[in-house]
Amino acid sequence: MINQIKVNLANRSYPIIITDDNFEALAKKLSQLKLGTDAVIITNSRIRRLYAEELRKALNSLKISAHIFNVPDSEKSKSISEYVKIISKISSIDTKKRLFLIALGGGVVGDLTGFMAATYKRGIPYIQIPTTLLAQVDSAIGGKTALDLPSGKNLVGAFCQPKLVYSNINLIKSLPPRQIRCGLAEVVKYGIIVDTKLFRYIEKNYKKILGLDNSCLGYIIKASSLIKAKIVENDERETSGLRTILNFGHTIGHALETAAGYSKLNHGEAISIGMVCSAEIAHLMGVLPREELLRIIKLLNTLKLPQEAKKGDLKAVLNAFLRDKKFINGRVRMVLPSRIGHVFVTENIPYNLIKKVIKKRMAKT
Repeated sequence: MINQIKVNLANRSYPIIITDDNFEALAKKLSQLKLGTDAVIITNSRIRRLYAEELRKALNSLKISAHIFNVPDSEKSKSISEYVKIISKISSIDTKKRLFLIALGGGVVGDLTGFMAATYKRGIPYIQIPTTLLAQVDSAIGGKTALDLPSGKNLVGAFCQPKLVYSNINLIKSLPPRQIRCGLAEVVKYGIIVDTKLFRYIEKNYKKILGLDNSCLGYIIKASSLIKAKIVENDERETSGLRTILNFGHTIGHALETAAGYSKLNHGEAISIGMVCSAEIAHLMGVLPREELLRIIKLLNTLKLPQEAKKGDLKAVLNAFLRDKKFINGRVRMVLPSRIGHVFVTENIPYNLIKKVIKKRMAKT
């Protein structure tokens, strides 16, 4: 099974390959791209053990050398210190070489590698090989790269489109169930913001999806990738407002992650809570019918995704929320649903209402 989607961005266009084959499809595409003769693979120790040697062999078959650098397997890898450490290593081997970078990992590895590609020598090529469902359906696509600061998530960043996204379904088969569920949070997001058919598909096929059925995984990865690609094509740098809808659930979700020190909640879990909060705010404002709110909560429940942050620090969450980069002229910009399949962007949300809903979702232990 090989599906190919093109992200059309003029001279920054690139393919998304969705496959359950080995690395042969990747080798064929790389030979066409002619990115360079020397690859630097950024990964973590677990992914290195599972897949790095197979990838190295595929590169060697094209007469491309490969250096492999490990980063810690956590959100803390997206730090200034880790960036400087890896960039220094890249610089030390960069002698008369045509370097390109490969992000072999989840969203953290993808963000860090993309930011290095954007900034090293004012830009070098890179490709994404996402190894988590969340990265395959979302973070590997679109060219947003970022590092975290102690005061907030993704506050240092750049736009840098990859030359290729290679989403191999087999790479996610080794993930623990928690990681699969975290990826599904982003898939549910796509259903809520634009695609009722995708939402219904998850409702109907969740058992097969959680059982890692290839056909079902291929469907949701392709559907999500198509949605992300089309939105990016029409609003690459989030200037028209269209790409903003991808932030559904993320404003509050990022605040929860920041307040927890990027350790207690995985990204998908934080986004799940953020989506419930946003949907509840929309319902209390009278724009989302109760039955739609309950349907969202039911599906997240079915997927065993959280709707509340237990034992959280409300003050820390609110402080992180107020520092969010989505604040415009002192007012927060949030994405709210009016029904499943449609959302809107607004700044007219009473802060006390936001605070009330966040507090409610942190009250139970």
